[in-house]
Amino acid sequence: MPEKMNRRKFFRNTALSTAGILMGSKLADLPARQAPAPASHDLMKEVMKYRKIDAHEHVWEDGSNVDAQIDFADRLGIEKLAISRPLTQSTPKDATPEAFREANDTILNAMKRHPDRYIGMMYVNPLYVRESLEEINRCIDLGMVGLKVYYQVKINSPLFYPIIEKFIDLKMIILMHAHCGLGVGGQRMKYGNIQPNASIPEDFVEAAQRYPEAMFQYAHTGGGGDWEYACKTMKDYPNIYVDTSGSNNAGNMIDYVLKYLGEDRMLFGTDSSYYQGVGTILASNMNEAQKRKIFFENYNNILRKSGNHVD
Repeated sequence: MPEKMNRRKFFRNTALSTAGILMGSKLADLPARQAPAPASHDLMKEVMKYRKIDAHEHVWEDGSNVDAQIDFADRLGIEKLAISRPLTQSTPKDATPEAFREANDTILNAMKRHPDRYIGMMYVNPLYVRESLEEINRCIDLGMVGLKVYYQVKINSPLFYPIIEKFIDLKMIILMHAHCGLGVGGQRMKYGNIQPNASIPEDFVEAAQRYPEAMFQYAHTGGGGDWEYACKTMKDYPNIYVDTSGSNNAGNMIDYVLKYLGEDRMLFGTDSSYYQGVGTILASNMNEAQKRKIFFENYNNILRKSGNHVD
């Protein structure tokens, strides 16, 4: 039968316990008790066992982040990085042909510095259709394998049609800056007045319906906004992929995207949030085969369509 605890003994024992916590067992004149050591887990061994292609990365205007970027990639076992240099001028027309050619030259220079690590993504502005098509041809001839576009023109704009059709012929993916504002009171903001031309999930759906042969990449699911709504909106359109990049990676994001879009439409990406990008996938409930797909195989299969896959 357990010993009956009286009021005096209760407060005495409580005081001793508190003293032990605050000052340590030596000061309380109690023998120290060692907690069992947790089972060891080699986290970096788990990180390095997966091949990885980063599907969303950028090089700065002067290329000064290249060495640091490769260092991060080496630490995390990222074999290849799809890089671009989008222009973020305040007005869409300021991203001129001269400016986007210069931006693409930055990427080409980075590719020359690390030809075994970088996958080049060109940037153009559909407001200048003729010049954009000419620049696409130049960049393809110099080894680039995809397109990254920003918020100058929405992905479903008729101005984009010739460019989308070009990339259908090339069998290459179009990575589009995207966002989905949080809804308030049953109303969903289109984006706000900061980036009024940013593409939202409905824009991707309209483009995917018009061009089911095209491949669209919805950027930075982990970049904030209502990614749950985005997944629900785009779930029935298999030619829309999403990358997992961003610094606002909610704990359940990867599993939620998997539920609505499936394992074949998810692409590992960081957008410079390297540790978050890797960690959220490792911490998900996906099995080993699914993690291999997201980290490497899905993007490599996209590259395979144009003959630019990684062996």
